Amino acid sequence: MEMKETDSCKLLYNTERVKLYIPEYGRNVQKMVDYLKSIEDREKRNQQARAVIKVMETLNPSVHLQDNYEQKLWDHLYVISGFDLDVDSPYPMPEPESLHERPAVVPIQKSPLKASHYGRNIENMLLLIAEHEEGELKTAMIATLAGYMKQQYLTWNKDSVSDETIFQDIERLSDGRVKVPEGMKIARFENNNGGIRQGNSQGKNARNKKSQKGQKNRKQFK
Repeated sequence: MEMKETDSCKLLYNTERVKLYIPEYGRNVQKMVDYLKSIEDREKRNQQARAVIKVMETLNPSVHLQDNYEQKLWDHLYVISGFDLDVDSPYPMPEPESLHERPAVVPIQKSPLKASHYGRNIENMLLLIAEHEEGELKTAMIATLAGYMKQQYLTWNKDSVSDETIFQDIERLSDGRVKVPEGMKIARFENNNGGIRQGNSQGKNARNKKSQKGQKNRKQFK
């Protein structure tokens, strides 16, 4: 039996109380459901059951994000009652064995990565590119992927990397199925305080000219 809460001479600990079936709803909802089972009048019991569902919905507003959330609330009501509640529910009572069913196994690729700093998505994209026919679209896809691979490389390796290294990685990761066209160049990337930014020589020259102009103006006012 659960210790009476009216006894003010003793401290009550949750370890001494009846175990909650779904702790997320709290002990008051558990008491409401226990009271439901004691109501003999079926019509009143149904009415009170719908009221408890409203309370559970208020305490768990995130349930609205789930599909068939009303059915989930009724399922929770049955679980809290220990599957011992006789009410006219709009949904059938779930089987008690369903609580112990193991979730479906999520399929995961277990093949080892050829280059961990690129990740599995890069390898998957290379496989998709390899299936395309030769042409401008495939060339554009290779160029885009090569630029992204260079950015990933610089993220994990602070040293610079040549285009030839990236091209060799493309052919190696694709098992030779993706051939980099001759003369392809990758847009230049530079480290910027630990980050990566795409640069170009024109922008750098413009900044140098602006700096030189500022130095010249300061000399005139000396």
